[in-house]
Amino acid sequence: PAATATTAKTVAPAAADDKQVFTGNWTTIGSRQVLDLGPGQQASIFHLSGSLLLSGKQRINRGFQAQVIAFSDTTTGLQGRSVWTDEHGDKVFSELSGDVLGTGQLIEGKFIGGTGRYAGISGEYSFKWKRLGAIEGNELTGRVVGLNGWARIGSPSAVAPTTAGGQQ
Repeated sequence: PAATATTAKTVAPAAADDKQVFTGNWTTIGSRQVLDLGPGQQASIFHLSGSLLLSGKQRINRGFQAQVIAFSDTTTGLQGRSVWTDEHGDKVFSELSGDVLGTGQLIEGKFIGGTGRYAGISGEYSFKWKRLGAIEGNELTGRVVGLNGWARIGSPSAVAPTTAGGQQ
């Protein structure tokens, strides 16, 4: 038992140092709803989806279908959540934060978990938003500029929730 504990301690740091650096492109389309709060004040809800392609020798995957739900307020900034789904249905979850969603604004993401091969993922990424074309009605199109980040994929057996009993 003591030898097993020592072995576990020597293996864990090696896995923790497996940082995968990536860059990428992300094009989105979606909708927004805006609440006018007076002169110069707005709150908005966004739902965006699109293709996310990563590059780099150590990228976590070639591509994902990505979805974002976010709240942006001229006073408090942007808070959101994102789900990246790969071709096998495995998912990466992240939190988004930044200033108000607008062209050239920095948005930062933090990986908070995943399913399948991404269970136990951690890491960070950032990008700047660029709107494509004029907003027509509630429709919003855009892409990210300068997407870059890093990830560490943990041990799925150590952190994945059990599927027994189904989802709640």
